[in-house]
Parts: sequence; structure tokens; C-alpha cells
Amino acid sequence: MSEHLMRAIDKLKSKLLKLCSTVEDRLFRAVQALRKLDAKAARELIDTDTMVDHMEVDVEEECLKILALHQPVAIDLRFIITALKINNDLERIGDLAVNIAERCESLARHADSVEIPFDFEAMAEKTRAMVRGSIDALVRLDAAAAHKVIIADDEIDALNRDMLEKAGNLLEQSPGQASDMIQFLSVSRQLERIGDHATNIAEDVIYMVHGRIVRHSPEAIKE
Repeated sequence: MSEHLMRAIDKLKSKLLKLCSTVEDRLFRAVQALRKLDAKAARELIDTDTMVDHMEVDVEEECLKILALHQPVAIDLRFIITALKINNDLERIGDLAVNIAERCESLARHADSVEIPFDFEAMAEKTRAMVRGSIDALVRLDAAAAHKVIIADDEIDALNRDMLEKAGNLLEQSPGQASDMIQFLSVSRQLERIGDHATNIAEDVIYMVHGRIVRHSPEAIKE
């Protein structure tokens, strides 16, 4: 790898890490706003959604610049292509955090009568850990760490199913809470989808490192 290409890739990694950190922080703030039913905090997240969009465009432009100026090959080329795909997943995670903030804003309109029935913070922390782990795996080219992220997705799916079951039981007891329960289930679904995007990133890392496609191949993940 030439010195110029090495510096360009290091710069790209730095931008990806900054985007990941921003997305993680916004997810944390969205869940905290929901926990407190803080409409103001939720609105701040919604109004600053374009910040993540701009960062996503910046990363994409950096990838295209490297492709045009350095014409990377082999592992360097796979890294750039993977970065482009991962960049899109991170932007979608940012959108999902905004969706959670929107659910919070809606619930906060009648905060006095709302009871939060689930432990969203625990689920959110697990999804944040998946996002962080997938990007760390990319930066360190660590396929083993990526495998751990993929396996962790099963736990997020299980938590989402558990919340769905609990919601059904609560609705039987209090049918009048149906509207709020739909909002909470939407939050659970957003978190589950964030886990899916983190899994996509981890699968792309494994492909970049080993050239193996593990998506849709559970047996390959266990190898």
C-alpha cells in the first residue's frame, strides 16, 4: 500500500468512527428521552437529523475520492466497497433513532397517564454494543469480533419477541392502553432493526477479511 493510500484509508476510518460515535450517541439520547418522556429532547434529535445525513455523504465522497485517485486493489478495494455499504447501514441506524424520538414525542403529549411497560434501556444498550462492536471489527479487521456481533443479534430478536408477548398480556388487562402499546412496540421494532443493521455491518466485515459470504448461512457463522 502506498503512503498516500494508507493516509487516505486512515482518514476514512476516522470518519466512519466519528459517524458511528454520533449514531451511538443519538440512539442513547433517543432512549433516554423515551425513558423520561422528554418531548424537548426528542424534538432536538428530530430537528438535527440532517447532521447524520451530511456525515454519511461525507464518508461516501471520501470513498469515491479514494477509488478515483488511488485505484485500490485486493483488500484495500474490499475495504472501500465495504465502507460504502456500512456507511448506508449507519445512516439507517440514525434514522431509526429519530423514529424512536418521534414515538417519544407522541407519547409525551399525555405523559401524566403513560406508564412505560418495558426495559428499553437494556435492549438499547445491547444494540449500541452491537453497533460499536461491528465498527471496531471493521477498523481492526477482526472477523472473530464480527462473529460475536452476529451471534448477539439472536438475543435482540428474543427481547423483541418477549416485548411483543408482554404487550399482548397487558392489552388483555388494559385494552384502553392500545394506542400507547403500539407506540412502545414500534420502539422495540426500531431497536430490533438497529440490531439487524449492526449484523449487516459485521457480515460485511467477515466478507472483507475472509472473502466469505455468511449472510443467509447460519452454518458459516459458527465456523
